[in-house]
Amino acid sequence: MLVLRKKSIILIPLLGVIIFICFYSQIENFFVFHPQTGFDMTPDRMDLPYESITFKASDQTKLHGWFFPLPGKSPVILFCHGNAGNISHRLHNIQKLLSLGFQVFIYDYRGYGKSKGRPSREGVYLDGLAAYDYLKNKLGIPPDRIILFGRSLGAAVATEIAVKRQANRLILESAFTSTKAMARTMPLFALLSPFLPSHYNNLKKIEHITIPKLIIHGNRDEIIPFAMGETLFGAAPEPKAFYAIEGAGHNDTWVVGGKRYFEALRRFMQP
Repeated sequence: MLVLRKKSIILIPLLGVIIFICFYSQIENFFVFHPQTGFDMTPDRMDLPYESITFKASDQTKLHGWFFPLPGKSPVILFCHGNAGNISHRLHNIQKLLSLGFQVFIYDYRGYGKSKGRPSREGVYLDGLAAYDYLKNKLGIPPDRIILFGRSLGAAVATEIAVKRQANRLILESAFTSTKAMARTMPLFALLSPFLPSHYNNLKKIEHITIPKLIIHGNRDEIIPFAMGETLFGAAPEPKAFYAIEGAGHNDTWVVGGKRYFEALRRFMQP
């Protein structure tokens, strides 16, 4: 009986670890994605001229986005948003970007807003690439006028696009190095983090991105450690710049940064 009890003490936790690892992708999706389908606001309410865009990812998932045009041939920001809500929650931010003289194309990942399907790691990568391809092939925006902008989860998507497509610049805001590294910061997953895969591995990918890069991080980010932004900056090849926002958390970077934040963006995005 004693032998059996000792074996149980070892086997039960081991079995739990194996089950956790086997279902890790589903567990990861549960924690990563927080979509909202309904819009809280539309551009009409803010008197913003826009086009409602529908397009398809390579796996035929139907996606939706908004394109905010400006006269002339100003650069276009391809906006990859974070893991919660949908494109309607970024309208005030977009209004500020338009005031700088930059066009914006923002889209929803599958399962968010009017985009169909269910979000997944590979799915959001396909969605980002499809948005880029629509911008280039359908709207006729050349790569040297496309600025990739990713915030939080969107930073992983923008990084993936930068690896696989050509663009003028890359902006990563409130970005993590990988979900494996994020797991080490969470008590629930810290002990299991050595066994987890390095999904959304921005740290590895950024080493291969040669276009100009701006990495932005709030020094009081309560979700993604400020040190991760510094680590990404250290791994990135030149040309690159780092902008630490004093007093900013994870979701209020552009609000806390205010005029200085948008001036930093303007300087970086100028040809």
